[in-house]
Amino acid sequence: MFVFLCRAAPTQAPETTVTGEEKALAEDYLSQFYSDVGTLNSTVSRISIDSFETHLKAMQAFFDLEVTGVLDKNTLEVMKAPRCGVSDVSRYGHFPGRPKWEKTAITYRITMYTPDLSRAEVDATIAKAFKLYSDVIPLDFQQIYSGTADIMILFKGGYHGDFYPFDGAGGVLAHANSPGQGVGGDTHFDDDEHWTLSQRGINLLLVAAHEFGHALGLDHSRDRRALMYPTYQYVNTNGYKLPDDDRRGVQDLYGVRIPSGRPDPVPKPTPEPEPEPEPEPEPEPEPEPDPKPNPKDEQCSRELVFDAATSIWGDLYFFKNGYYWRKSTRYPTIRLTHVKSTWSGIDNVDAAYEVKTQNTAFLFDGNNYWGLKASTKALLPGYPKPISKLGFPSWVTKVDAAVHEPTSRKTLFFVGKSYWSFDEVRSQMDPGYPRSISQDFPGIGSKVDAAFENYGYLYFSDGPRQSEYSYYYKRVVRTLLNYGWLNCY
Repeated sequence: MFVFLCRAAPTQAPETTVTGEEKALAEDYLSQFYSDVGTLNSTVSRISIDSFETHLKAMQAFFDLEVTGVLDKNTLEVMKAPRCGVSDVSRYGHFPGRPKWEKTAITYRITMYTPDLSRAEVDATIAKAFKLYSDVIPLDFQQIYSGTADIMILFKGGYHGDFYPFDGAGGVLAHANSPGQGVGGDTHFDDDEHWTLSQRGINLLLVAAHEFGHALGLDHSRDRRALMYPTYQYVNTNGYKLPDDDRRGVQDLYGVRIPSGRPDPVPKPTPEPEPEPEPEPEPEPEPEPDPKPNPKDEQCSRELVFDAATSIWGDLYFFKNGYYWRKSTRYPTIRLTHVKSTWSGIDNVDAAYEVKTQNTAFLFDGNNYWGLKASTKALLPGYPKPISKLGFPSWVTKVDAAVHEPTSRKTLFFVGKSYWSFDEVRSQMDPGYPRSISQDFPGIGSKVDAAFENYGYLYFSDGPRQSEYSYYYKRVVRTLLNYGWLNCY
């Protein structure tokens, strides 16, 4: 069973003029939330005319509206506001059948994170939300990082794998399943909302704690001070404890935790296991601080823009602000590393490409470029060289992107809205260039910020948008976002 958490409804002076469409909406609303039909998995049937006034009065009383039994604009506005998808109850309540977890150790796993907060902030906030309950009932919660947990958690907007797609910012905030096998307890957060740890936006701690109440078996409460009240309302979260109504409700299901006699430390998520050491050592000295911001918090942002990208000896490297993310098939974790800690003479990477048949890769920084042996990542002697050595005219002072196309043995260099073709066999530019990007590569945009080859396709990034391109058929196969390469799906 799913339950939804939504925003509070505004109040206005009541008006009594309503349309036939609004009357039908009200009948459906009362049928779903104020009759025996009250779950998402039920078929909603229209209530009778005789019972309309009775159910309407119950709804008005629940939301502290003027109890008139008359459908007015104030009541309609509450009905039209997004809300949880189960019936309303008085004081704390439990789901029909009182479902609950029949074990005391509950695992949870976050499979997709929001870019609004760092992963560490999300992990800590989710752990804090669970601790509100473990402080008062004899259940313990542990975060895991692989496999199937009791409670699976994700942040994603729109359709996200169940039959209840989210509706964009400002509507449904999250939903959760009541306890049970399979998807029981699973909790989803709408990533189209702006998640915060403060009063601005939507406070993650309050929403998560509400949804975990549902995941533990709590229904909604009529007590406006309760966490399980059906509409979102911000309260100061400093030193926040589970309100009395919610504490009584969850203890009625699971009993009371007996104090240990000593302070219970704030639970910390189990640390994610580190990958095996990589075969090639990386230099130890730390470079001077870079004036550009560390992009670690941008990894899973939908707005992530790459400076450059390339394959090097089977791994993918994505460059940003003097750092790079390395995506390897050998290690599950994507690491963020400062460029200087691997290649001490290079401050930033504007473009990069690999010629696999030559075991060589090239990195570009401004008007210079470096060659390196792909298998060892070691810089080759004789570098850096000016990009003019490749045949660029003097007005080109920086390469935006580069990619080697292995079937043609050509390297494509992108500068502004134009591109060049470089023959790696003859080590010289092809005649007739530069040419227009948009004319020769329709569909990828007018400029290229980063490009790389992977499994026979070329990938062109223009801002956060990326085109998967078939060089053979000369067409875009599909459109992606950059952050999808960094284990964010």
